[in-house]
Amino acid sequence: MTINEKQDEIIDEFDLFDDQLDKTQYIIDLGKKLPPMPESKKIDENRIMGCQSKVWVDAELKGDRLYFYGDSEQTAQISKGLVGLLIRVLSGEKPEDIANADLYFIPRVGMGNLITSLRAGGLASMIERMKAYGRSYAGQVA
Repeated sequence: MTINEKQDEIIDEFDLFDDQLDKTQYIIDLGKKLPPMPESKKIDENRIMGCQSKVWVDAELKGDRLYFYGDSEQTAQISKGLVGLLIRVLSGEKPEDIANADLYFIPRVGMGNLITSLRAGGLASMIERMKAYGRSYAGQVA
């Protein structure tokens, strides 16, 4: 699946919910499905600054694909769900595709109405970090 196909799938999923509370609960549920990140990766170098709570993102290049790992502190379920959404869309893609991705699903699902301005800032920081990994690894793919 391409980045855009994954985004379209997420948009379709969010369209199933009429209520903002249901959409927020869906984000939380997605976070609960995110595999735990090893404690050894929860270091300051992987921490996303600008988030309301502690959130970590790390990446690993396997062949010509970049895979992301993420987590948040246990009490930050919405943040963990947001990380999970981004990982779902970007993980397993080519670094240059990640660096250049237009993440149109965020406004299309009405994310601005679902999260606080502080969380929106954190989400922007997560996106920037993941795109920076894409830019960084793009030159390493043969």
